[in-house]
Amino acid sequence: MIVGPVEIVVLGFEDDADLIEIEQELTRLRDSEVIRLVDAMLVRHKEHGVIETRQLSDLAPDEAMAFGAAVGALIGLGVGGEAGMEAGAVWGMQELADGHLFDDSDSWAIAERVPEGRAAVVALLEHRWRTPVREAVRRAGGNLLAAGWVREEHLIALGGLAALPEGDG
Repeated sequence: MIVGPVEIVVLGFEDDADLIEIEQELTRLRDSEVIRLVDAMLVRHKEHGVIETRQLSDLAPDEAMAFGAAVGALIGLGVGGEAGMEAGAVWGMQELADGHLFDDSDSWAIAERVPEGRAAVVALLEHRWRTPVREAVRRAGGNLLAAGWVREEHLIALGGLAALPEGDG
């Protein structure tokens, strides 16, 4: 199984936020094969310590196990070289055997960090659009030297630096 670049995203909201539009956008991107939602967990920390959770995933159980095996094999490779790959693959398959990366203990760990009256979404997204580009780069003998996200606040800060009078920066 070829796994595209994977990103973890953590988003915060007021507890009563309507997240339907976000789910619709994720569905649109999934249907266009731009992303795949490996796993996502919504945690709402209600008043008086009440916790509500909901999980979403695009992976069928067999895909989840294959994904787990691929990720586990890479982790195993890093831990023990080629000999560690097999053990890592088995571990990864077991971790995702239920079809989800995030489990009940994760929901409680997330809820402990989400203030009462707030909600959080933790999503693991596979950027499927990058896989063909990555493979073409590899075939051409290239490799990724650096990557990162340019966020709005980075551009605002850059604009602030550009607005400084000469000699003040």
